[in-house]
Amino acid sequence: MLSGLTNTGVLDPQGPIAHAERLILLDSTAIMLAVVVPVIVATLVFAWWFRASNLKATYRPNWAYSGRLEFIVWSIPALVVLFLGGIGWVSSHDLDPGKPLESEVAPLEVQVVSLDWKWLFIYPAQGIASVNRLVVPAGTPIHFRLTSATVMNSFFVPQLGSQIYTMAGMATQLNLQADRPGTYPGLSAQFSGDGFADMYFDVQAMPQAAFGDWVATARGAGPALDAAGYAALAQESSKVAPQTYRGVDPGIFDKIVGMQMPQPEGQQNAPNATVSPRGSN
Repeated sequence: MLSGLTNTGVLDPQGPIAHAERLILLDSTAIMLAVVVPVIVATLVFAWWFRASNLKATYRPNWAYSGRLEFIVWSIPALVVLFLGGIGWVSSHDLDPGKPLESEVAPLEVQVVSLDWKWLFIYPAQGIASVNRLVVPAGTPIHFRLTSATVMNSFFVPQLGSQIYTMAGMATQLNLQADRPGTYPGLSAQFSGDGFADMYFDVQAMPQAAFGDWVATARGAGPALDAAGYAALAQESSKVAPQTYRGVDPGIFDKIVGMQMPQPEGQQNAPNATVSPRGSN
């Protein structure tokens, strides 16, 4: 029954960010167990020692204070808070989503747009785009700029790490890397409407040569992602099959961030359809 199960979550990291996040999770669990385990053991010991049949147990109804006991009771939680706070402080700086990854390889630029209910990935240097499939070279840092064409959403690839939100009118940044070739599932981690449950995509990490072949193939097939192509893609739809665009209008991502692209039908006159443009990070 267990033979078909595969580990594709945060405990099976496939990149440097995910490895660091798993270490934080394990360290935090170990620190908290320093309180949880003694409390469980002490509860069992107290229940056994102060049982009704134990005549050796001393009953002190007027006992009120012990300095040593108070020191132990307060020092252990204080140390736990100190250690957890230290881990949180250091890791929040080391794993800042906008912090570039250390590598001798130049990062690949990918622009991400969350739509209803699909993901658009734009490769500005390669001049191509894809829907619901993110293809990257293994061992290469990936620098993402992310935005939303509609409601707030959340981009998450558990095996690569760092969930981050996409919001209309602004752009966030994220740096990830897949250490080895493979297919890693990605998803939307923020409820965004009717098609949310089907808002999945695959990250396909492949050797550099294979990635180059994929780019060449994408440039020779599929429609162009111009204003008309984007307007058609932006219409509400779910369970969209992966596809590629052979060409991309320059600056289309910045236009999406600036709310300068056509809005999907049904949203143009919606009460919350207009979002004031904001600067991108």
